[in-house]
Amino acid sequence: MSKIETPRPIRGTQDMLGEQALRFGHVVETFDRVRRLYGFGRVEVPMFEPTAVFARSLGETTDVVSKEMYSFEDRGGDSVTLRPEFTAGIARAYLTEGWQQHAPLKVATHGALFRYERPQKGRYRQFHQLDAEVIGSAEPQADIELLCMADQLLRELGVADGVTLTLNTLGDGATREAWRAALVTHFDRHRGELSEDSQERLAKNPLRILDSKDPRDRPIADAAPEIDSYLSAEAGAFFAAVTQGLDAAGVAWTRNARLVRGLDYYRHTAFEFVTDRLGAQGTVLGGGRYDGLIEALGGPPTPAVGWAAGIERLAMLIDAPDAERIDVAIVPMGDAAQLMASRVLAELRRAGIAADMAYKGNMKKRMQKADASGALWAVIIGDDEVAKGEVALKHMVDQTQSWVAADKLVETLRG
Repeated sequence: MSKIETPRPIRGTQDMLGEQALRFGHVVETFDRVRRLYGFGRVEVPMFEPTAVFARSLGETTDVVSKEMYSFEDRGGDSVTLRPEFTAGIARAYLTEGWQQHAPLKVATHGALFRYERPQKGRYRQFHQLDAEVIGSAEPQADIELLCMADQLLRELGVADGVTLTLNTLGDGATREAWRAALVTHFDRHRGELSEDSQERLAKNPLRILDSKDPRDRPIADAAPEIDSYLSAEAGAFFAAVTQGLDAAGVAWTRNARLVRGLDYYRHTAFEFVTDRLGAQGTVLGGGRYDGLIEALGGPPTPAVGWAAGIERLAMLIDAPDAERIDVAIVPMGDAAQLMASRVLAELRRAGIAADMAYKGNMKKRMQKADASGALWAVIIGDDEVAKGEVALKHMVDQTQSWVAADKLVETLRG
């Protein structure tokens, strides 16, 4: 009989156990705690959507849509796509589920996303993000609150040192049109010197040239006109309100006039928290205001702002969390003791006391496992204890031992 070959995991996916899983879990738990402090409700959206949700919201010309999305035809003949990001699905739900009644809607979520890109350190084809959004608020306070929340998250994770908030304004619609026209004129003069990718972007998405990594594009991009020359009074006042709010809240920031978002529905605030602790300078959290997105999905003009952060990247930056440990290890000796141990174990767990018991082994082996588990207490049950309705309670650090009535064990451990 031929040997069955075990299927290999799909490239760009990951299995987690031990420290890696603990790091991941710690990031998610910290995010859940912080989002509750800020009054952001938990939201869930589907892992796959009609392809149009992402094609319309991300723009047909972006790399994500043209090269990276996992899109396929389902059995009904509809084109569906595994979500490459959260915002579009949340915006779709805002429209189709009647969530406008809750505006301004403050929501947060986390989970798996999918992009077919080249896997590398901290970057996967199935990856995970934290996400926070405010939909239905045009006030700068929404931007300030999201940035304060992001700053607090990074502080509570212990990664704020070495991470810098960089901030820019993309202006309002009028500002953006005027700036875009000036950029097209500038880049057109240097068309022959631009990389092939940037020549293509010039027709479709000229703002993307500003963040090109190609050395041929950098001198031309660096000499391009800055947005401040085209900023309307209203857009200037909005950005000033955001920066003053951050200063008042004690959130440090630096201006990066080259920070852009290529898609037309982005407005006003754009931001990234960047670090060089992951090798080349990398973004650990980023976002901005996307006042035109809901409209792009067929809804009424609706202001919105949000951010996302890679869980894997944050998990690489944090200190290793303490290993999970139980409070009590149960050590039974004999069949009668095993039954009593099952009852004691259930009572401890129902009382909120973390407890565990090895499935088999003699007393020596079970005590070794109890020691390895990091438990503070061992509860030893033998024939004598069963007969008397009590247990031996051993302190694993100072090795002292006492006998306690089985029905008083929870009370004693809590005492």
